[in-house]
Amino acid sequence: MEEFGLHNPKNGLSAIGLGEVSRVHYNLSEVELYEEAIRRGEADLTADGALRAITGQHTGRSPKDKFVVRDEVTEGKIWWDNNKPLSREHFEILHKDMLAHAAGSTLYVQDLVGGADAENALPTRVVTELAWHALFIRNLLIRPKRETLDGFEQKLTIINLPSFKADPARHGCRTETVIACDLANGLVLIGGTSYAGENKKSVFTVLNYLLPENGVMPMHCSANVGKDGDTAIFFGLSGTGKTTLSADPTRTLIGDDEHGWGKTGVFNFEGGCYAKAIKLSAEAEPEIYAATRRFGTVLENVVLDKNRVPDFDDNSLTENTRSAYPLHFIPNASGTGLAPHPKTIIMLTADAFGVMPPIAKLTPEQAMYHFLSGYTAKVAGTEKGVTEPEATFSTCFGAPFMPRHPAEYGNLLKQLIAEHGVDCWLVNTGWTGGAYGTGRRMPIKATRALLGEALSGRLNGVEFRTDANFGFAVPVAVEGVEQAILDPRSTWSDASAYDAQADKLVKMFITNFEKFESHVDSKVRDAAPGLLVAAQ
Repeated sequence: MEEFGLHNPKNGLSAIGLGEVSRVHYNLSEVELYEEAIRRGEADLTADGALRAITGQHTGRSPKDKFVVRDEVTEGKIWWDNNKPLSREHFEILHKDMLAHAAGSTLYVQDLVGGADAENALPTRVVTELAWHALFIRNLLIRPKRETLDGFEQKLTIINLPSFKADPARHGCRTETVIACDLANGLVLIGGTSYAGENKKSVFTVLNYLLPENGVMPMHCSANVGKDGDTAIFFGLSGTGKTTLSADPTRTLIGDDEHGWGKTGVFNFEGGCYAKAIKLSAEAEPEIYAATRRFGTVLENVVLDKNRVPDFDDNSLTENTRSAYPLHFIPNASGTGLAPHPKTIIMLTADAFGVMPPIAKLTPEQAMYHFLSGYTAKVAGTEKGVTEPEATFSTCFGAPFMPRHPAEYGNLLKQLIAEHGVDCWLVNTGWTGGAYGTGRRMPIKATRALLGEALSGRLNGVEFRTDANFGFAVPVAVEGVEQAILDPRSTWSDASAYDAQADKLVKMFITNFEKFESHVDSKVRDAAPGLLVAAQ
């Protein structure tokens, strides 16, 4: 076996059964990975110097193909209603077959870390057959200092072989694609998909499993901090604005997607950003746009024109185009990934029904209710025959990555909010004046203005009304913000149509929350939205 790059021979691939591969590249630099990816035909160079890769059949995650090994260690800890079980026997056969598949191949290894907090860090070794995957994960996780790599000891190993096709009958999985997590032994096996996001989300899943036992709240959120140490965290599902709204030139970016909240404050799990690139523009998102035009960035499924210039408006490959870049590509990014305890929590939703206000103040009980609900909406027109918005409830704003029961995360969050006196706000980045197709997208200028007022604390001093549908407090007027959008009902041309839509959405919330009612106290149950009041 030929070995190249920086590595620890005592802790090489032979230790995990991959001693039969013909060539291993350890911890190659960006330049070396560029050379490998282009030489092997894996990716293209853009006009701006980024690396563009196309992932083929899988242009997003495959949550239905993700499994957790069910054994005596995980049996009582995993939320099995949300996590598909895989037997120990099936996992071991899968592991053996993947090792055999890798024999004689070339592999790329990156030794990295998940978690900026030293006490809760997860040293991770990622082994993949694609050079561009190695660059992707090198961008997304935290890079140890090169002089420490010879002593690197991983607690998690990810083996990712996109060319391997699983056998459902033999391996106990669903299709030829598989993401199998052995949480007891710190091993994740990925096969049958080239979508690079599976690598980083596997690390997130493992941290979500490990950290609550240390009293650390793992969060699917972005985070930034002001000059006075006023940390803000932004919960939200994909497409709600986590990355966009946390990239604020007046505040220091901690990270855009995954964080922990423990006894010393907030810490980033990652060393990079994985931003959605569809319709990306220099005007609306200047920092993110600039990062896409740098050497070292990986563009995923972005269409290039004949001059290899990215066309961010072209969705012919997928709506889920992505840009993966190291955090230091954002000018005001944190160098440590650490921040004080948050003063503000923002829960983002993209409400395509056009019902929710652009911002609302939440009580601690309402915050837990909306955290467990994890609401956003898919827009109509993305699939043939879909003519109305579709509600999506993803508990904890990240159900696919949550191994434990959501009440465990929710109670931990509620405890931290109370302990540190955190202000909580719900922000709608979706539609106003009607549902998707009739209304308009919430103006980002207004969203940023409202966020600025909330983060500064000034919004606490304005007049509020109680929302008739959801019971939360909504500002009546905010300087610099169009007053009409603060009252969504008034922006609809037909108020009765708004009432019907609101009634429909409220009922969706109530039905979705039924599965959590026995896991929360009466105050959280009472924070549920109510039906329309006659006075409206």
